[in-house]
Amino acid sequence: MPRPVSAVLAAASLLLLTGCSTVAAPAEPAAEGTAAAASVDNCGTEVPLGTAPERIVTIKSTSTELLLALGLGDRVVGRAFPDGPVPEEWADEAESIPVISDFVPSQEAVLELEPDFVFGGWESNFSADGAGERDELAALGIRTYVSPAACQEEGYQPDPLTFDVLFDELLEAGRVFGAEDAAERLVDEQRAELEAIEPDDRGLTAVWWSSGEDTPYVGAGIGAPQMILDAAGLTNIAEDIPETWSSLSLEAIVEADPDVLVLVDAEWNTAESKIAALQADPATAALQAVQQRRYVIVPFAAGEGGVRNVEAAASIVEQLEALPE
Repeated sequence: MPRPVSAVLAAASLLLLTGCSTVAAPAEPAAEGTAAAASVDNCGTEVPLGTAPERIVTIKSTSTELLLALGLGDRVVGRAFPDGPVPEEWADEAESIPVISDFVPSQEAVLELEPDFVFGGWESNFSADGAGERDELAALGIRTYVSPAACQEEGYQPDPLTFDVLFDELLEAGRVFGAEDAAERLVDEQRAELEAIEPDDRGLTAVWWSSGEDTPYVGAGIGAPQMILDAAGLTNIAEDIPETWSSLSLEAIVEADPDVLVLVDAEWNTAESKIAALQADPATAALQAVQQRRYVIVPFAAGEGGVRNVEAAASIVEQLEALPE
């Protein structure tokens, strides 16, 4: 029977006051003549390898969907911050995993589930006001991991993110979660799907519109949106901004007058609401893409480094083919 959360929090306080820490289970000995890493450096935090996690809490759709793709859904005891519906192939399994928070969960909500691992989609998921600081969770014997594509520190942030880098990250996740064979199969499948994509060859320009109204927040030049747009054959009007995401003024977008608007669809900020706002604002209503309804819709989770990026590129190409000339 799970311990009451008050008892777990009391134990956390005691550990932090005394400086005690739980030692992670040692990695299995490497075979003779081979060397195995004992940990991975994840956004500047060492994550011990060894015993595969059994009780995982995921934060953000990218984290949940990666574990589902690796066949580890039965080890996820709770998920938080879902960005939208899970793809149909994993929907039934995801339905059985309780959502503990619509956004970043509190540390109390996380500890209530007695996890041995927390997998976050963003570094900011781990904070005193969120799921807990990574070192504090480690002191309780709870390992943590952040999607490497979301690392922000110099030397850790992919610059730029490419599909080769992404596939290496998926293989690393396989090692971290004890699913190396499944990760290799997943990467092989995604490489084949990526190679099958025939990019649009019309030289179209686009803006990846994530959120914002007065000052849009867009996919810039070094993250997953740029990687996906490149694969689809679109030229990103914000490609010269050396960031993953960036604010971009309405004036700059109006001046560029992109051929296509790639609109992010999230539960809290739908593509339909963006279209309504674009048509209502005189400045954006004058854009040729708005007047001709040249919209491409991408689920929020597909725009962050993860298992849906290849499918997103293929989907964009299909949607481009269906747009009016």
